[in-house]
Amino acid sequence: MAPFSNCVERGYRFLEHATDAVVEAEGRSMREAFAAAADAAVDLTLDRGLVAEDGHMEIRAEGEDLSYLLYSWLEEIVFALITRGFAIRRVEIDEGASSDLDAAAASGGDGSGSIAEPLSICARAYGEPLDLKRHGFKLEIKAPTFHEMSIKRSEAGASVRFLLDL
Repeated sequence: MAPFSNCVERGYRFLEHATDAVVEAEGRSMREAFAAAADAAVDLTLDRGLVAEDGHMEIRAEGEDLSYLLYSWLEEIVFALITRGFAIRRVEIDEGASSDLDAAAASGGDGSGSIAEPLSICARAYGEPLDLKRHGFKLEIKAPTFHEMSIKRSEAGASVRFLLDL
């Protein structure tokens, strides 16, 4: 069982896994599902409630399809947290990403076929420099993986599932 709690009210939940974190994130759109995926990665790493919004950082990810975009997105969130040392309180994905991501999901840009142009996400992360003690640092995410990754879009909304190597 995972050593962390589920946060269904934030749009994600942790599924059971012996050594890593399997996350299922959802939203009314693919953009919201990707934002919930970022929230899960941040919440695994630190206590967002202890982070002030004293600054911001631009985050950009690209991928040839939704699977590669999700992988790249998660990689950029982890890079901001661990390598750049930026404690994230919240992430705002550019509004323009919503229709692009949902259109890609509807046209098979979920890893099952290639799309004409790479997909991208531009976002702004709000937070402050990471202080391991003050921000309640929990654990380090080594990397996202493609293992157990799935991306789904329906009339009701969107969901993504992925595994983070801890």
